[in-house]
Amino acid sequence: MKILQFICSTGFYGAERWVLALSKHLPDNVTSELAVTLEPGTEELELVKQFAPIGNTHYIPMKGRFDFSAVTKLAELIKQQGIDVIHTHGYKSDILGVLAARKAGIPCVVTPHGFENAADFKLRLFIWLGCQSMRFADKVVPLSKQLMVDVQKFNIKQDRLAYIQNGVDLSEVEEVRLTKAPKSSNVKTIGFVGQMISRKNMKAILDCFDTLYKKRQDIELVLLGDGEDRPELERYTATLNSKDAVKFLGFRNDRLQLLRDFDLFVMTSTLEGIPRCLMEACAMEIPVSAYDIAGIDQLITHNKSGLLAPLHDSQQLQQDWEKLLDDVDYAKALAANAKTFVEENFSAKRMADEYLHLFKQLV
Repeated sequence: MKILQFICSTGFYGAERWVLALSKHLPDNVTSELAVTLEPGTEELELVKQFAPIGNTHYIPMKGRFDFSAVTKLAELIKQQGIDVIHTHGYKSDILGVLAARKAGIPCVVTPHGFENAADFKLRLFIWLGCQSMRFADKVVPLSKQLMVDVQKFNIKQDRLAYIQNGVDLSEVEEVRLTKAPKSSNVKTIGFVGQMISRKNMKAILDCFDTLYKKRQDIELVLLGDGEDRPELERYTATLNSKDAVKFLGFRNDRLQLLRDFDLFVMTSTLEGIPRCLMEACAMEIPVSAYDIAGIDQLITHNKSGLLAPLHDSQQLQQDWEKLLDDVDYAKALAANAKTFVEENFSAKRMADEYLHLFKQLV
């Protein structure tokens, strides 16, 4: 069986790492291949580099940000390579992939990784079109229970929906976790890993840190990742009293090593699927503080495996940060519970086994 993973990638974030985790854990009798659109700024994708040991990678040239001629190119690739199932990830990939699958006569599986609550009208229209395309996929497979509820708003037939819970490649996280050494500094690191986009609500992280920094200077904020909001976030940070204690490190190949050394992992998202970065933080046994929203609540149980504050309750969020930074034994206990929960419920191997069963049904 040949599975083609198709994504219009702009970086190396949760969806890209998810594609790698799934492809790595499928059995040897399944051939995994990767197709990515070739657009300005995507010539050196980290996903392509990391996929190389797994299988072949193919580029689909695009004349602009959206090019319908890519449908024909993708359909031709499917026929040439003898692909049995195409698996798409993201709004643009879903639109192009569904059309190419129809043209090539093979099944298409769409996995929604999350929805964007962007304010930009053009982006919202594009997202809407991507969601509409799901209705024409053979299977739509959300990776969280909340996403399962969300996709039903788009009138997808019940027999085309399937639920496979998200998974993370825990082996690479564990390998790095075991290298953790005692800190040589008294400065405590508060950190975030992920895309810098509107739904991540990262200004709330900066505001909370700045307020806390006025009380204590034994903390630093490390932000890993990139995205369209980064320039504005950096400009905003420059106006804060805590600006010298905030580090924007961008995309890093050593993100797991940096995550390993966090004293606290924080999220203030307003909308999520099941965040992969949060799963990795849990598996790395890092204490977690976040807002209590759907998706995050599938990973974190308040006061058992982390602390969850009501959405936009900045005062409670700050108190949670202080509690986890100062009560080390309590923070370690919550982090250990989170690690156990993720290992038991969110392994990539379990996820890959369930996808294999789905692929077999479709072909």
